[in-house]
Amino acid sequence: MRVLFVANPEKAHCFPMVPLAWALRTEGHEVRFASQPHFSGALTQAGLTANPVGRDADIWKLMPRHPEFKGQRWEPKYGLSVPYEVAEFPEKAVWEYLPEAYRLILRYWHKPACFPMIGGLVDFAKAWQPDLIIWEPLAMAGPIAAKACGAAHARMLWGIDVFGVTRQTFNQVKNSLPAEYHEDPLGEWLGAYARKHGAEFGEDMITGHFTIDQLPDSLRLEADLHYLSMRHVPYGGPAVVPRWLWDKPAKPRVALTMGISLIDHDAGYFVDLQDILDEMADLDIELVVTIPESEQRKLARVPANTRMVSYVPLHALAPTCSAVITHGGFGTFLTMALQGVPQFSAPWDFDAPEFARRAAAQGGSLTIRADEATGRLIRDGVVRLLTEASFTEKSAELRDDLLALPTPNELVPEIEALVTKHRVR
Repeated sequence: MRVLFVANPEKAHCFPMVPLAWALRTEGHEVRFASQPHFSGALTQAGLTANPVGRDADIWKLMPRHPEFKGQRWEPKYGLSVPYEVAEFPEKAVWEYLPEAYRLILRYWHKPACFPMIGGLVDFAKAWQPDLIIWEPLAMAGPIAAKACGAAHARMLWGIDVFGVTRQTFNQVKNSLPAEYHEDPLGEWLGAYARKHGAEFGEDMITGHFTIDQLPDSLRLEADLHYLSMRHVPYGGPAVVPRWLWDKPAKPRVALTMGISLIDHDAGYFVDLQDILDEMADLDIELVVTIPESEQRKLARVPANTRMVSYVPLHALAPTCSAVITHGGFGTFLTMALQGVPQFSAPWDFDAPEFARRAAAQGGSLTIRADEATGRLIRDGVVRLLTEASFTEKSAELRDDLLALPTPNELVPEIEALVTKHRVR
């Protein structure tokens, strides 16, 4: 079987897909990974066969040159963007809002982010003839290529499924109205590409023939779709374990990590790191802070109980930790959760706040929005994580739920059966 993975050039979207690509290869399938040309290095570092398609186009650099955003610096807003906030705020599920919201996301994200890859990906898919295309939810060149070559195709999530729930809500509202109101900006855009290649639009172009989800029931957000559960296997890029991490820490170790996405796009952090370090200085702990050197240089003081590193493999750090302070990102959270580590999340953009809220409701973590997360509040939260047994107990329950999910290799036979069902050639 030939399997083509498709991702926009974003590490946070691509890296959660890597272990499944490995699993398919080790089960004897031929795997390629398509993205923009400049992202090939990140893919080949993962031991995968990169297939560069289209042209390089960094949406984060293009956006400030757009007439409506000229000269502005990208600063992500709190929480979900249009139209996906419908998944969190049902009161916005009204026709006066939904079509315009889809038009906005098409104009400012889907079209500029996906267009540079569409032509090249379709050409490659027609030439290589994959049996299956697996795409992350914002890489909508994937389903277009699947329609063009007749492949089965699936979404692979890197967060809670706000995409599927939003689409389900949109269709429910649309179908409750007379036909003259059945405007569908996203479906019309995708349908034009499908017809160009001799196919027709179907809802699978937005939600896949099936969806691969790496979350347990306690954290998952679901639409009425076909989901396959898969255990998260941490992958964060090249990993070298430092000597100091070999030994058991003498004091409770608390990690502080704020992810890579915001720094990669020059947006900065939404918490005051200096305030956090100052407030944690009197605790009898070892605080391991993993932030880039560019952010380290902004600090005026580093307390004696703090170890400052620019990078450390989280999957190697996690087993040594008693608690962690994070931005609530998908990969970071699951890497720590797999080791039963209680977490304090200070989330900010897209689905991270709702994801963190669900995690806190499960009982193994605490959360507060990033712009309200003072050093004192974080310090008090960490003390609770370290001293209240319920957080350790609930984190262990979440760890067990995650470990009970099928591994990528265990999922392969089910994927093979679905390819046979949905492939059209």
